[in-house]
Amino acid sequence: MNQTPLSEFPLNPRLAADTHFVTSLELCNVLLVNDARFVWLILVPRIEGAIEVFHLDELQKVQLATEIDQISGVVLDLTNCEKLNVGALGNIVRQLHVHIIAREISDAAWPGPVWGVGTAKPYSAEAKSTLLKKIKSRL
Repeated sequence: MNQTPLSEFPLNPRLAADTHFVTSLELCNVLLVNDARFVWLILVPRIEGAIEVFHLDELQKVQLATEIDQISGVVLDLTNCEKLNVGALGNIVRQLHVHIIAREISDAAWPGPVWGVGTAKPYSAEAKSTLLKKIKSRL
């Protein structure tokens, strides 16, 4: 599958509604989930039609792994969290995307998954701006 140019890349409407754009890496767009209870980033490979990792070619798979490592390091550096949750589920949004979530024993969903627990707490404009600057400064 060929990589779609950034300017033409279609993002799933649900991902677009629930996130803030952070930046673009070589393969993926980086998004921040609008839930201040967790530092939760999503990588979306700009490969139109990709639903599963095996839909990527070998070089794209290597690049995805590299970007997962890069963003995981940024999240760990920002939060010093106890555990990172990294996964590509796609049960609700089929477009290939990878969640990278900082987890703490004290967080609202521990030890279970973050999905469906409580109500999302949107970032204030100031908190969002501050976090986006911190993320970008580490890339």
